[in-house]
Amino acid sequence: MLTNKIAKVAIEDAQKEAEGLGIKISIAVVDEHGIIVNLAKMDGAFVVSPEFAYQKAYTSATLGLPTADIAKYSIPGSPYYNIVNILPGKLTTIEGGLPVIIDGNVVGGVGVGGSSDVTQDTLCAKKAVEILKAHIK
Repeated sequence: MLTNKIAKVAIEDAQKEAEGLGIKISIAVVDEHGIIVNLAKMDGAFVVSPEFAYQKAYTSATLGLPTADIAKYSIPGSPYYNIVNILPGKLTTIEGGLPVIIDGNVVGGVGVGGSSDVTQDTLCAKKAVEILKAHIK
C-alpha cells in the first residue's frame, strides 16, 4: 500500500538526486486515483513547480504511462489529441511523470517539476519510483 511514510522516503531520495544534479525541484506522489499522498517543494524551486509536479504525477497515475510517452499520442490525428484540454490543470504531456506499477497494477504516480531540462525531472522521478517499488507490499 502506498503510504505517506513511504512517499516521504521516496521524496527524500528524489531530492538527494536533485541536489546531485544541482537543481531545485518539487515532487508529488499520488495514489492510483491521482489523490496526493505527499507533495514537497525544495527551497528555491520555481513557484509553479509544485503544480507541474502534481499534474505529471496525476497524469501518470491515472493513465498508467510516463508523461513523456503520452506526447506522441496527443498530436493532431492521434487518439489523445488535445487530451490536456479535457481536464485542464490535471493532465500534461510534459516529461517528468512516471506511474508506479507493481505486479502489473498501477498503484500510484510520481511527478517532478522544477528543472529547465525535463530529463532531469525524470531522473529524480525514477529515484522515487525505485524507492516506492522497494517498499510497497
